[in-house]
Amino acid sequence: MLRKRITITVVIIIVLLPLWLFLWWYTAPKKKLVAAIIDKTVLTPKGQEHISFTWVLNHEKYTKNKYDFYKVSRDYFGFFPRPKEQYRIKGLERFTAVQLDQLSNDADLVFITDSYGIYRNEWYVKKKAEERSPIIYGGLSQQDIVFLKDMKNKHKLILTEFNCIGSPSTENIRTQFEQIFSMKWTGWIGRYFETFDTSVNKELPEWLINNYRRTHNGAWPFKKSGVALVSDNDLVEILEEGKELTDDMPKIITSDTAVKYYGLPHQLYYPFWFDIVLPDSPVNNVISHFDIGLTDIGRKKMQQIGLPYTFPCVQMHKGIDYEFYYFAADFSDNPISFGSSYFKGDEFFNFFFYNKLDKADRNRFFWKYYRPLVTTIINDYYKRLNKQ
Repeated sequence: MLRKRITITVVIIIVLLPLWLFLWWYTAPKKKLVAAIIDKTVLTPKGQEHISFTWVLNHEKYTKNKYDFYKVSRDYFGFFPRPKEQYRIKGLERFTAVQLDQLSNDADLVFITDSYGIYRNEWYVKKKAEERSPIIYGGLSQQDIVFLKDMKNKHKLILTEFNCIGSPSTENIRTQFEQIFSMKWTGWIGRYFETFDTSVNKELPEWLINNYRRTHNGAWPFKKSGVALVSDNDLVEILEEGKELTDDMPKIITSDTAVKYYGLPHQLYYPFWFDIVLPDSPVNNVISHFDIGLTDIGRKKMQQIGLPYTFPCVQMHKGIDYEFYYFAADFSDNPISFGSSYFKGDEFFNFFFYNKLDKADRNRFFWKYYRPLVTTIINDYYKRLNKQ
């Protein structure tokens, strides 16, 4: 009898619970919210660089018109992969000033994710960016800047993230962005690596190693984990655990106010790419910052290359004039399953979707940080739109 009850319980959990959660999602009312998503780094139809954002839109039942939900492979501006090494480019570069103005009237919000772009080796040779190659498409354009200005002037929601103003965006474009949104990129990006031992970690980019050796007498003496820092003029510095770092992986530290408002953890490890930016404090508010756990040696090295010890992770301007967010990391690139966006109530069992013992699991970052942050931002904005 007990075994039969256990079997029935398992069947309910495995079969009926997901069905009930899907029906809960399906019967919830749709909400029209027109989002202009810009992604110039789409190697496959999976849209890895913007899938997390589209996941939130779908999960919260936001639609691009009265009926249709957003599709990861279709509903964005940028690079569109096609079979047999073919592609289409459908970015804002083809728009006139009049068309950009009309788009800013039609769109409720803009989200600019990765502008890094697509390179010949990645597209034709199918190699990872171990050595750099000529670009096919990428970088923030003047049309993107005009559209951002239009959206700001019309008090629309603006969401941006790494790498929207880094390489290969030009210095002129970057300066315009910085002036419009009162922030400054230092010219440096960074990333955590589980090990710098080249005999173990085959994912280490060759350009990273070669650029370090170029300015350090050909040496690469690293075996432990840590953070690689890369400048826009190809300088590379390594912060190694136990020497420059007390903790090998950067932490996101969130203010008490933001913890309560957005439902974020006070601190969380972050294992992927980030950039080092500076805020204009009177204009922008920092709700989370990066702490990379520097030793005295690490602080000295950061001082030598002109970088701060801590720096913003999320900064925002939220006023009656405009609403702007900059995520200083590769926030939307997470290996999530889009299918999970069709189930309501996921916050009660999301621990099934990540390894809580693995601090480098990017799924953990999505469920613990990205999802509550972006969901709160969009839901708050939608409520304000519908009060006007």
